[in-house]
Amino acid sequence: MNKKLIRNIILSTIFIAGAFNSCNYLDVVPDGVSKLENAFTMRNQAEKFLYTCYSYMPTEGQLSLDPGLLGGDELWNLETANAPVFNFAAFNIARGFQSPSSTLVDYWGQLYVALRDCNIFLENIHNVADLQAWERDQWIAEVKFLKAYYHFYLVKMYGPVPIIRQNLPIDAGIEEVKVSRNTVDECFDYMVELLDEAIPVLPPVVANPTVELGRITKAIAVSLKAKILVTAASPLFNGNTDQAGLVNKDGRQLFNQVNDVAKWEKALAACEDAVRVCENELGMKLYRYPGNPQFNLSDVTMQELTLRNAFAERWNSEIIWANTQSVHHLTQQLAVPRFDPRYPDAPYLKNVIGAPIKVAEQFYSKNGLPIAEDKTWDYNGRYDIQTVGTSYRRYMREGTQTIKMHFDREPRFYAYLGFDTGLWYGEGVLDDANPTNLYAVAARKGQVHQKRGSDDGPITGYFIKKYVHFQNTMLNITTYSTVSYPWPLIRLSDLFLLYAEAANEANDSEQNRGKALDYLNMVRKRAGIPKVEDAWTDYSLVPTKFKSQKGLRQIIHQERLNELAFESQRFWDVRRWKTAPDYYNTPIQAWDLTQSAPQNFYRKVLLAKQTFTVKDYFWPLNISNLTINNNLVQNIGWR
Repeated sequence: MNKKLIRNIILSTIFIAGAFNSCNYLDVVPDGVSKLENAFTMRNQAEKFLYTCYSYMPTEGQLSLDPGLLGGDELWNLETANAPVFNFAAFNIARGFQSPSSTLVDYWGQLYVALRDCNIFLENIHNVADLQAWERDQWIAEVKFLKAYYHFYLVKMYGPVPIIRQNLPIDAGIEEVKVSRNTVDECFDYMVELLDEAIPVLPPVVANPTVELGRITKAIAVSLKAKILVTAASPLFNGNTDQAGLVNKDGRQLFNQVNDVAKWEKALAACEDAVRVCENELGMKLYRYPGNPQFNLSDVTMQELTLRNAFAERWNSEIIWANTQSVHHLTQQLAVPRFDPRYPDAPYLKNVIGAPIKVAEQFYSKNGLPIAEDKTWDYNGRYDIQTVGTSYRRYMREGTQTIKMHFDREPRFYAYLGFDTGLWYGEGVLDDANPTNLYAVAARKGQVHQKRGSDDGPITGYFIKKYVHFQNTMLNITTYSTVSYPWPLIRLSDLFLLYAEAANEANDSEQNRGKALDYLNMVRKRAGIPKVEDAWTDYSLVPTKFKSQKGLRQIIHQERLNELAFESQRFWDVRRWKTAPDYYNTPIQAWDLTQSAPQNFYRKVLLAKQTFTVKDYFWPLNISNLTINNNLVQNIGWR
């Protein structure tokens, strides 16, 4: 291999890559290619380089590498594990262990290497002799999309970053490579510029679903553009005076200081375009479970499978984009209880992730309202013990005792969470003709799903049912069969809620609120809860809440938190809304898992107290990057 050539390419971006030992720089040359210049002589070699450009995508859904899962306050992990089954880097962000000298889940180096490789591809793809023009143009569009996505991920993590339009020449001087950070508006403008160039060229669907699912299509690109522009219009990036002190060394301010409503208007237009492409051009629709001709499933089970499968059923009717490099087995394995009574000691099912009590309380009542706002729901008595009667036998084991908080909740509560006495459809038991045939969680001391020591769960008393495909089966003491799926990055319900948010923010008018309600109610209808207007008018302590921009904003925010729970969305949403302190100030609590009697089990136990200040909105830049390039400035609060 031409090591000198590779070294020169590395030097062209040395200011940005930082920790060389964290990346395999030889990935520049695909396997089987002796020199870089040979990568673009033939189509099959160029295609390998295209896949190299894809290979840098962050692995959402991986507990070690996705800060959106264990890096926030939505999930909690077993802190005392003697032999943790995955790396704690992301979880340590939630625990407050981030620092400039020890940056956690740090994608800075990886994504800048990715951008360098994307630029190499764009510079050389025209040299491929046996590549048809239409395919060359499509590949170029895919790589431009990837450049936009990698810049977007960097901005979400670090705020304004240096834009990499093209690689610096090999003979660039030392000062030439020491670039400064671009403003946040310049970063977003460049992402949109790349997507606008790519969208007209990208195909509506992949040509060969057998091997190309996950490749970029028009629907993916227009949906990402909508998400980027909604992010750009959000308070974290639009008129954020908390970041006024972040300036380059030449005094250039990196965050705009005046809220610009026009950004919401652009976001709304992008959302409208994305919805048009997905709904009208491609016929995409919110997923509904079609049923199973072998079984006469109850309406409750059909609703649960609709909601669970909207996330866990691969390539269903609402999956716009999923990461095929992040396929899930371990996440499911760590979320499910040991259901099969024949194998209560299965060593690989450790239940080491769980939802805090505050997240369980976040889900709506059956009337589609926050439980504290539903005038028909006993909020003050939510921790009182109640016996499960016949009318609730499709949700919980009849005759058992649990707390009132588990009664009269929205279908997503039962579909997304497992909890003590709660029924769990699947795990090899697929007929619900008699609810007693289904598994029920039994998590108190002395029961089959009890806490098993410092190296085993459960963690909080709430299991993440949403992750677990209903067709998974425990086969024996050492084998758990999973139906794996690529991690969904954008679902149609996500896009609908982005549309609703942009419509409400773009113009404080009854007409725009009507647009927002239309798409908000589509998501709610699929979730099995009343329309916003009906829920608040008939059952709420604040019946006019949805009629104001501020009130509807709160409703839309909570709808996103509920619909997209545990999907690596909340972490980023509460940051872009600048509401993170409101959520982090509520401590991480669990039920007392060491108790057997329900009145003792349902006592809150403190697991952790988190803090969130201005510095926590963005990652620190690692000290090594600042040393290499002294034109880079550190993020606020990390100096």
